[in-house]
Amino acid sequence: MLRYILKRMAIMIPTLVLISALVFFLIELPPGDFLESYIAELQVQGETVDPRHIAYLRQEYGLDQPPLQRYFVWVTGMLQWDFGYSFEYQMPVAEVVGERMFLTTVLSVTTIIFTWLIAFPIGIYSATHQYSWGDYGLTFIGLLGLATPNFLLALVLLYFANIYFGTSIGGIMDPEFLNQPMSWAKMKSILAHLWIPVIVIGTSGTAGMIRRLRANLLDELQKQYVTTAKAKGLHPFRALVKYPLRMSLNFFVADIGNILPQIISSSVLVAIVLSLETTGPLLVSALQSQDMYLAGSFLMFLAALSVCGVLISDIALALLDPRIRLQGRSVK
Repeated sequence: MLRYILKRMAIMIPTLVLISALVFFLIELPPGDFLESYIAELQVQGETVDPRHIAYLRQEYGLDQPPLQRYFVWVTGMLQWDFGYSFEYQMPVAEVVGERMFLTTVLSVTTIIFTWLIAFPIGIYSATHQYSWGDYGLTFIGLLGLATPNFLLALVLLYFANIYFGTSIGGIMDPEFLNQPMSWAKMKSILAHLWIPVIVIGTSGTAGMIRRLRANLLDELQKQYVTTAKAKGLHPFRALVKYPLRMSLNFFVADIGNILPQIISSSVLVAIVLSLETTGPLLVSALQSQDMYLAGSFLMFLAALSVCGVLISDIALALLDPRIRLQGRSVK
């Protein structure tokens, strides 16, 4: 196990280096840069542009340097936990992300817990009561959740939250708490607004997980070892939890590689519709304005979480299912 982990970690280093080069190349690929977009915006507003000021900014931000040199400065800075300077927000990237990262983590972790708490009992019930009225009803609700667009559900919940609960429309907190230090009143405001995006984002994820858990569990329940366990007099609940349920969770563990980056990226479309102060809209804005250090640092962080998540899921799968081996073995 230790040898496997060290080998995978050694592979992760060149993988992240290659991803960093690809991310930098893709951000540099569109014509122009942040200052050219800034100049075009000023000209649209009818303001004059001082060429000397633009030349100073280009030198200050290092945009006058060759792309390869800027790439090495960016990569070496990340190794020292310096993610660069945001052109659009005029401050270091770490300060721009700051509170948004905390709010995104709170929202995503709450959504994941909500999804698990709803999906697991329903998926197990549907599999163990196949073709019953409860199975049909829950299947219909699950398909309805998959078919309903998240942004439409977000708009509906915003209306009901404002009419019946008096919750301000949009945002993850009341406007007076924006850019304010964390306090108990601010935390209560966040919790009061949190349930709307949690239900919206968690609906599609819950429906999808129910369908996959039901299908996998039904496949395991039809295998011979389940029949043998029941024939030996093993309690039905123990026979369900100890063997088929455990084997049907492979997909759930394999999704860890996707869950970790989703904690940061969250649901961008829902965040824009609900005006959430999370990292998703910030990433979209950085890509649109070609704020290369802010966008590149986001993408690299997501890549690192994906690589680490895949490693964790591989190890967890080997521990969960004895049929899975980390190393291939020769068959005699």
